[in-house]
Amino acid sequence: MLPRVVVLISGSGSNLQALIDAAHNGSLLAEISLVVSNRSNAFGLERAKKASIPSKVLALKSYTNAGKTREQYDIDLAQLILEAQPVLVVMAGFMHIVSSAFLDRFPTIPLINLHPALPGQFDGARAIERAFEAYQRGEIKHTGVMVHRVIREVDGGEPLLVQEVEIKPEDDLAALKERIHSVEHVLIVKATALVLEQEAAKPKTKSV
Repeated sequence: MLPRVVVLISGSGSNLQALIDAAHNGSLLAEISLVVSNRSNAFGLERAKKASIPSKVLALKSYTNAGKTREQYDIDLAQLILEAQPVLVVMAGFMHIVSSAFLDRFPTIPLINLHPALPGQFDGARAIERAFEAYQRGEIKHTGVMVHRVIREVDGGEPLLVQEVEIKPEDDLAALKERIHSVEHVLIVKATALVLEQEAAKPKTKSV
């Protein structure tokens, strides 16, 4: 039985597609048991449907419109994920900052996040745009991609895999984004496989 992975998305789902392709061709020994989006119009939901992967939409706006709290949203999001019984949760372009109310419900299940920047640089939103602007100001010579463990601090968890990405003098923002995305698609699969290997290597506790 393959280990179950839940993938969280917000947009086009190109990194989800990389995981789907790797699972299908056997380079990632895992079953994507559920895809969750916080946006109903995320194209990644179509990718999941095409691959016959169950998907759910849970939008924060529906909670705020109903007078519910962000914390309640995070609690329900965590419960939705846990019902899929994952070994690992992968945030692949998931544009929602999770709170302690979410994280506290995963004491043993690892959560990892893909971020298009190097550790300690350009945490949070618009990381690629901010890196490109910094390059144009002469402040950096390259950027990168990392997959890290998820903690309360945004993009502040332990890096699992990191790869530098060149910024070329002739680049415009679109060219840089394309280069970064191509690296993301490789790194997200490698990091998912790495964490699954680490989880499989952990000693199993025997039930009494």
